[in-house]
Amino acid sequence: MQWSNSISTRPSLEAAVKEVVEKSLELLGTTADLGLVFISSAFTSEYPRLMPLLKEYLPETVIVGCGGGGIVGMNDDGKPQELEHQAAISLSLAHLPEVTVTAFHISGEQLPDLDSSPDDWCNLIGVPTADNPQFIILADPFSAKINDLLQGLDYAYPNSAKVGGLASSGPTGNNAGLFCEDRLCEEGAVGVSLSGNIILETIVAQGCRPIGKPYRVTEGERNIVLELEEVVSSDQIVGGIKQSPLEALQGLVQNLNEKDRKLAENSLFVGIVRDEFQQNLKQGDFLIRNLIGVDPKAGAIAIGDRVRAGQRIQFHLRDANTSAEDLEILLERYQREVSFETKSTNNAAALMFSCLGRGEGLYGKPNFDSRLFSSYLNIPISGFFCNGEIGPVGGSTFLHGYTSVFGICRQPS
Repeated sequence: MQWSNSISTRPSLEAAVKEVVEKSLELLGTTADLGLVFISSAFTSEYPRLMPLLKEYLPETVIVGCGGGGIVGMNDDGKPQELEHQAAISLSLAHLPEVTVTAFHISGEQLPDLDSSPDDWCNLIGVPTADNPQFIILADPFSAKINDLLQGLDYAYPNSAKVGGLASSGPTGNNAGLFCEDRLCEEGAVGVSLSGNIILETIVAQGCRPIGKPYRVTEGERNIVLELEEVVSSDQIVGGIKQSPLEALQGLVQNLNEKDRKLAENSLFVGIVRDEFQQNLKQGDFLIRNLIGVDPKAGAIAIGDRVRAGQRIQFHLRDANTSAEDLEILLERYQREVSFETKSTNNAAALMFSCLGRGEGLYGKPNFDSRLFSSYLNIPISGFFCNGEIGPVGGSTFLHGYTSVFGICRQPS
């Protein structure tokens, strides 16, 4: 297995495509089975020309990609670069022996009903469950029915990793652009399944840290939490004492330090524990959702997801320091728990799908997430800034916000 990536900031589409193809092929040193292209929204008017130009150089390569408000790739010095506010193209090429690469484009109208059999989803993708494919998914934020798609793929391929993001168009316009083989697709979702001698591992950095203690929801309706019990350990509830979410929140805020109390005014979130059997909760075990509102009269809170009695939740805070610490904790854990040797720096690769709300706007300096990642794993990295990020938490795949999702592609050890 070999991977390469290069970026170009040439303002001419023809010159930029020529440059990234020539550089990526030279770095790859062999034939390319897969191409992943990310193009900045500065080229929006020229999206229809992108795939014909690429296919002139790479006629036998399976290519998918999308447009983004910013793109990520490797510069000439071999370091990751996040290009957020300029014309740029990032092209990754992969030589994948013993791997079957299957590209797909799915419109929202093509999705089976959620009560359909797994076979219906497998027929849609064109890959049987037994092949245990790994998925890279790029979707239009308006027409893909992305939550239904992810739920259906989890149902049909429960053991398969799925990463990706919603295409973005930057501050103006809504033509996000999806590319599959030789076509520009203006709606739905595109992607590739990778089956065979390949592993796709994930890091989902939601940029939050838990505060206070976990609670168990004792009463909830749709996305409204009506009553809570405090959990002091994984299997014990404090005296069965019940309280309203607002009472829990007020008590929590009173015990915060001044810095966190101020942060809680604008950056307070709710983490939902996804794995009911997870006992010792740690960072990354929560699905982070927005705290939408508070009802002072009822003492209830509304969050950006459905809740039900029995679920555990914990309040979280988010800021630049917390986002950096969260990513570093997860990278350290990955490095500690997953050991693989790289014979060279290009026999594995990473994909980065980061929220438009991160990057330089969050950290105050460029290239933060990608450079932090490369300090732990020195492999080619590419990706884009998304309107929503796709990655797993607790064994299920979700659409996230304010998150950086990394997919690490490598051969089995």
